[in-house]
Amino acid sequence: MSREPLLALAQAVGVLVDWTDFNGVERQVGRETIEAVLAALGHDPKAPQETLARLGRRGRGGLMIVQAGAPFSLASASGHARLTLENGQTLDLAASDGQISATIETPGYHWLDVDEQRLSLAVCPARCLTPRDLLGRPGWGLGVQLYALSDSGAFGDFSSLAAFAKAAGAAGADALAISPTNALFPAAPERCSPYSPSSRDRLNILFGDPSSIGGTGPAATGEALIDWSAGAAAKLARLNAAYHVFAGDPRLDDFIAAGGQALRRHALFEALDERFAPTFGAGNWRAWPAPFRSPQSAEREAETLGLGDRIGFFLFAQWLADLGLAQSQAAAKAAGLGLGLIADLAVGLDPGGAHAWSRPQDLMMGLTLGAPPDAFQAAGQAWGITSFAPDALTESSYGPFLTTLRAALAHAGGVRIDHALGLGRLWVVPDGADADQGAYLRYPIDDLLSLIALESHRAGAVVIGEDLGVVPPGFRKRLAERGLLGMRVLPFERDTDGGFRPPGEWDSLAVAMTSTHDLAPVAGWWRGRDIEWRRRLAAPGDRDAETLERAAERQAFWQAANHAGLTRAPPPAAHAPQAADATDVAVDLALELVAATPCELALIPIEDLAGLDEAPNLPGVVDLHPNWRRRLPQPSPALLASPQVAARLERLRAQRPR
Repeated sequence: MSREPLLALAQAVGVLVDWTDFNGVERQVGRETIEAVLAALGHDPKAPQETLARLGRRGRGGLMIVQAGAPFSLASASGHARLTLENGQTLDLAASDGQISATIETPGYHWLDVDEQRLSLAVCPARCLTPRDLLGRPGWGLGVQLYALSDSGAFGDFSSLAAFAKAAGAAGADALAISPTNALFPAAPERCSPYSPSSRDRLNILFGDPSSIGGTGPAATGEALIDWSAGAAAKLARLNAAYHVFAGDPRLDDFIAAGGQALRRHALFEALDERFAPTFGAGNWRAWPAPFRSPQSAEREAETLGLGDRIGFFLFAQWLADLGLAQSQAAAKAAGLGLGLIADLAVGLDPGGAHAWSRPQDLMMGLTLGAPPDAFQAAGQAWGITSFAPDALTESSYGPFLTTLRAALAHAGGVRIDHALGLGRLWVVPDGADADQGAYLRYPIDDLLSLIALESHRAGAVVIGEDLGVVPPGFRKRLAERGLLGMRVLPFERDTDGGFRPPGEWDSLAVAMTSTHDLAPVAGWWRGRDIEWRRRLAAPGDRDAETLERAAERQAFWQAANHAGLTRAPPPAAHAPQAADATDVAVDLALELVAATPCELALIPIEDLAGLDEAPNLPGVVDLHPNWRRRLPQPSPALLASPQVAARLERLRAQRPR
């Protein structure tokens, strides 16, 4: 068989056969990979011509996406159409030469009746709202790993988040960015990565706090690292006790009614996963007994397992978590945070989780997301998560995507879209293949950006697109044109000669940051803690060379601070980076450099504000580094009030006043 029909099929479904690697070298995906990707997407690679013909006959969903204020047209055999706006207002449209032309100024989800067919019409604004739109000025905020809050209990929850938001608001912040709050696996709390959720449409029930509705409070703990198994067992016991006291709350009934079938199926999944985890392991629904592998049959068979009470418990726990997150956002706004909380939307989800069990047709089952080989990961990356299939999005009028985005914005003033490069393309790897044996899969980026802009306006929220890594040419400009804030992180803002870019040259339509959860905090970078970890883990690379390079980077950093007028002191001795006073000054300067940029929003991770030197996460490591387990050293009010932190907050307020 000629390769041409296969390549035509690949092109039709968005598999990018030709691509450019991080060195600028043109590459081509192998035939075996193309066939595996196509098969996982539900297309027959052995019959490409027949499959192409079938694709040509397939419907593309009933949603038409247009820009507000821009003319559009569509064919009409009858010569007229009726537009019905969301508010109920109707407008008759006439055709000319078989074409209906119209311009709609009002953004929203409207309906268009034409030729006895009803189309959904998404009329989208040109761009998202930005911090300047909502605040009238550049703003600043803090970032925190929610679980790390140490106000009470073994790990942070929504009550401790509300307390932190109040303290941040009192300190003058405009926003509080948090780690993902998505549902994980209650039956396996040690699977604690917030970026491998069971569902992005539901919340992690361990963040609910029974004391917020009158239940028992947590026992305090002083451990530096979270014991997720023990902490989760204690929290689930408290949640269970509260369930048997407060299950009759009418607000719970309203929540269940509003959540409908999707919510009930999520609770059913968690009850089944809890029941079957001892035998099959958590998040392994494909190994369950056959009647329980699909939601339809599981709903009929659940009674045979006596799961009614456990389903009720998981519904209650979801309600309590939702209530707690809503209270946290309300507390943030009341404390003066103009944007409030900024949620974090993970790029994918676990194929063994609730979403994949209840709606596998939404997802690319059989493919894992990842990244091709680059300078940092020579073998490439396979993350063990999946996401929406492009065809499933268009055929469902983007319903799954909109549900997930709205869930992220339900109790927030903004959202960070993890790995926003995935709006245009994702590196997908067939299950069982090496990470470098993948391919880029194209996504309908124009439609997605338009819908994101519309949801931004409907929620009154800002949108941040994580645009780090190997960024395709023109991608950042494309995001900026649609009002998505890119991420500009201090260690990456370099000139071609390796020097740090002056703060005045940073992009304005972006979020300025000192570090991220995947990087060493400034203190750790200054002291070389990341290099020490790589040495301890025997990671590939030359540690001695890295140490010399880091010394040169510290000199360049200090020079950038001098040029920005932040210090005139000579840099600390190259051989003494561990000195506490030098580290503290370096942290101060990093915060001031970031705050001095024209970026519309500056976000300072709490680790940098407090001068901590350990990263929350070390990518590519599971058991040898305490990923997602570090607690903050003090409760949030005391931490923000400590002299050194208070002084840094004062400087941030001075540089970016409300």
